[in-house]
Amino acid sequence: MKIGEIRDMGKAEIEEKLRQAKKELRKERSIIASGTRPDNPCKIRSIRKNIARMLTVLREKELIGEKNKKEKKPKEKPKEVMNK
Repeated sequence: MKIGEIRDMGKAEIEEKLRQAKKELRKERSIIASGTRPDNPCKIRSIRKNIARMLTVLREKELIGEKNKKEKKPKEKPKEVMNK
């Protein structure tokens, strides 16, 4: 999965894909722990990288959300000077 594809997803969709990837990683690790040879030894590495990408994008979205909240504060209106 490419980073651009992940950035196009919504937050809920990324979290769902993240849960699935973690489940798949547990499955692959249990296959290795049981002593059998995995079908694709590089699969664990790619799953871990995808998990890291998803976590990175989630964090980016969180930071952008915080930044937008800070910018939306109401600005004080300048006080009008009374002419005498």
